[in-house]
Amino acid sequence: MTLVMNPADADTFATEDHGSIGNEARLVDEVRRGNRAAFGELVQRYERRLLRLIAQFIRDEDTAEDLAQETFVRAYQRLDQFDPSRRFGPWLFRIGVNLTLDHLRAKKRRGWWSLFSESPSDRPPDPEMSDPREALDLSQEVHAVLEQLPETYRTVLVMRDLENFSTSEIAAILNRKEATVRWRLAEARSRFQQLWIKRTGGESLPTSDTEADDTDKIDE
Repeated sequence: MTLVMNPADADTFATEDHGSIGNEARLVDEVRRGNRAAFGELVQRYERRLLRLIAQFIRDEDTAEDLAQETFVRAYQRLDQFDPSRRFGPWLFRIGVNLTLDHLRAKKRRGWWSLFSESPSDRPPDPEMSDPREALDLSQEVHAVLEQLPETYRTVLVMRDLENFSTSEIAAILNRKEATVRWRLAEARSRFQQLWIKRTGGESLPTSDTEADDTDKIDE
């Protein structure tokens, strides 16, 4: 099972050749020498894809944009840690994914704390029981199910099936072996399918014509 959502553009680093990698290494070197305009070129190359990925986890547009901006700030501050012999894209996206997951964890902790800290009179009244799916479109339904998956599986499923990253790209971003990514992806798809069927009462999720190939803190 592969989720069907808006396919990602082909502006990923999967097509980078040695020339483009060398060009990025040159840009990083220029930034280290004080040329901030060179970093602007890196931002321009990756900002759209980075924001789109973060937005798959963070449904609030303003928050997603703030996290994308913070990702570039941290990347700029940590350029001395970047290995120019490697691709810049996976390193940047690793920072972005970490920031996003940290945000979600903090939000979850705040949510649990509010349940215990509010007095009964402070809590909003329970909404009337109704089927929430009546007001949701397919995209919202998919994300509602995704939120039920453990972070480890949700991350690879979003990156592969919603944002069209290749297995090798995901492995580079998450700093994991490709075999590990493939196993997690298979498990994630299986869990998603079970949750989807349970949520929709047996209705199948539309799939693509062809199947795709093939909570840990990510080391930066």
